[in-house]
Amino acid sequence: MEFHAFYTGASFNAYEYLGGHLTEEGAVFRTFAPSAEKISLIGEFSGWEELPMERVHDGNFWECSVPGARAGMMYKYRVYTRGGRCLDHCDPYGFYMELRPNSASILWDQSAYSFQDQGWRSRPKNWREGPLNVYEVHLGSWRRKPDGGWYTYRELAGPLIPYARELGYNALEFLPLAEHPSDSSWGYQITGFFSPTSRYGTPDDLKYLVDQCHRAGLAVLLDFVPAHFAVDDYGLWNYDGTALYQYPSPDVGNSAWGSCSFMHSRGEVRSFLNSAARFWLEEYHFDGLRVDAVRNLIYWNGEPARGENQGGLQFLRELNRGLKERHPHALLVAEDSSAYPGVTRPAEEGGLGFDLKWDLGWMHDTLSYFQAPPEERAHQGGRLTFSMDYFANERYLLPLSHDEVVHGKATILQKMHGDYEGKFPQARALYLYMFAHPGKKLNFMGNELGHFREWDEGREQDWNLLDYPLHGGFLAFHRALNHLYLTAPALWRDEGEGFFTWLRRGEDGLFAFLREGDGQRLLAVFNFLDREQDLAFAMNGAARLRPLLDSDSAAFGGGAQGEPKVPGAEGGSLRITLPPYSGRLYQVE
Repeated sequence: MEFHAFYTGASFNAYEYLGGHLTEEGAVFRTFAPSAEKISLIGEFSGWEELPMERVHDGNFWECSVPGARAGMMYKYRVYTRGGRCLDHCDPYGFYMELRPNSASILWDQSAYSFQDQGWRSRPKNWREGPLNVYEVHLGSWRRKPDGGWYTYRELAGPLIPYARELGYNALEFLPLAEHPSDSSWGYQITGFFSPTSRYGTPDDLKYLVDQCHRAGLAVLLDFVPAHFAVDDYGLWNYDGTALYQYPSPDVGNSAWGSCSFMHSRGEVRSFLNSAARFWLEEYHFDGLRVDAVRNLIYWNGEPARGENQGGLQFLRELNRGLKERHPHALLVAEDSSAYPGVTRPAEEGGLGFDLKWDLGWMHDTLSYFQAPPEERAHQGGRLTFSMDYFANERYLLPLSHDEVVHGKATILQKMHGDYEGKFPQARALYLYMFAHPGKKLNFMGNELGHFREWDEGREQDWNLLDYPLHGGFLAFHRALNHLYLTAPALWRDEGEGFFTWLRRGEDGLFAFLREGDGQRLLAVFNFLDREQDLAFAMNGAARLRPLLDSDSAAFGGGAQGEPKVPGAEGGSLRITLPPYSGRLYQVE
C-alpha cells in the first residue's frame, strides 16, 4: 500500500494491505488504529488466546503473523484504549463475518473462486446511451424456503435470473449486501464494509450469483452506503478509542437514521470507502454501484440550510473519478434528493461524476398525481409535465423503489385512487407513462405482481397473487412493456434535438408526446381520468400509426378487445378515443 495515498484519501486498494490475508505459512493480519494503547489478535487459531500485535510503519498500523491460520477461521481484534477500556472488534477490512448476532470476522481466500464471465467483462458497455431497465431486489425476501429460511446466493441464481430475463429486465440491483447486524435496516447500517452478508451464504456463493447473471446477459448493480455506519460497538464506532471513522461532534456525527456519519474530511476514511467501492467492482465483478444518500454527503446531515459538506463533496468527486479510471465501464448512480447542480457532470468539469441520478422529484410528483381523485387531476397536469422542464440538467433514472412501498406509504398499486378493480388500469397507465418518459427505469420487486401488502423484509413476496386474473394480467403487462422498451431506441435516446415533444400537456387529464431516436418515431397518448375522452391534436407529417402497446388490452386485464382502432389523420390533425385510465404507444410510420 502507498501510505501517502492512504492518508490523503487517494487509496483505492487499502484492502490489499489491511485486514486478514492468507500466506503460504498461515495468515498476516493488519489494522489501522493510531490511538490504540495496544491491540491483541484473538481467534480460532489461538484458542481465542491473545496474540500481541506490533506497531509497524509509522506506528499507526498494527500487524501480527499467525502460522497455521487457515481460511474459514474466525478472529477479532482486542483493542485496548488509552483510557483503560478494552473492546473486541471485527476487522474493518475483513472479507467475511459470522451470522448475526455473532460478530467475528472470518479469514477468506478471495482467489478461490474462478469467474467464467470473461466474455461479459470484455464487452464494451455504454449504459448512458443504451436501454437500462433495473429490477431492484432484496435477496432475503424475494423468495423464502418453505420453512421461512433464506435461500443462499447460489440457490437464488436458479429462479431469479430466468425470471428477470423472461420479464424483460437487463439489470439487477441488490439492496446492500455488506454485513449488517439488523435485518430491519435492509443492509443500510453496516458493520462489515468488505464482507458480503453471511445470511445468504459464503463470498464464493455471491460470486457465483454475479457470475451466472453475467453469463445470462444481466448486469448487476450493488447498493453502496458511504454516508454512515452502524453504531454497534464491535464495528467502526470508536474503533481505536477515538472517533476514528465518525465525526467527534454528535451534531454532525449522528445521522438521521440513528447511525454514525462518516468523517469524509479525513483522508483515511475516504481511502477506506474508496477501497470498499472498488472492492465490490474488482473482487465480485459488480457492474456498478448505486450510491446511497448522496444528499447527506453534499450537505451536513442532508440539510441545505446547514451548508455544503466540502469533505463529502471532495470524497464523491475523488471516488467517481478513481473508479472510472480503474473501471471505465462501471455504472455509478446517485440516490440524491437534492437540487445540487452537476451531479451527473464529469468530475473533471466540476461535477460530481455520476453517470445517472435518481429522479426523485419525478417519482414524488407522479405518485402524488395518481393518488389524487380524477376530478383533481384534471387541473394538476403540471405535476407530470414539470419533470421535462428540468430534465436536461442531469442524466436521470426513474425509480419506483423499495422506499415507496414501506412504512405506511402503501404499495404502488395501493396508491392508485379508487377501489380494487379500479386501481389496476391506473397502475398500467402509470407504468406505460413511466416507460415512455425519458430516463432509465428501475422497479422494485413485487411491484410487477400488483402487491397489496407493503414490503416486509421478513417474508417473501406474495407469489400467490398470480393465481388471480387481474394480478396475472398485470404481470403480463409488465412483461410486454419491458420487452418493448428494450427494443425501442426512441424510448432510451434522451439527448439531442427533438427526442421529446409535447403535444398535449395534461388538460383534462389528457397527455400526448412524441419520442424520437435512431430513426424511430413513437407517439404516447394517455387519459388519466375516469371517463372516456377524445384526444385531438395537430401532428405534422403523420402518415400512419401502428399500435405497439395498449394498457387497456384484455390480455392485461383491461376492457379492450383486439387491437385498438388506428386513428387517421385529417388535415394534419389526429383524434384518438381513449378509455378511462388508459395509455397507448404507437409507432409513427
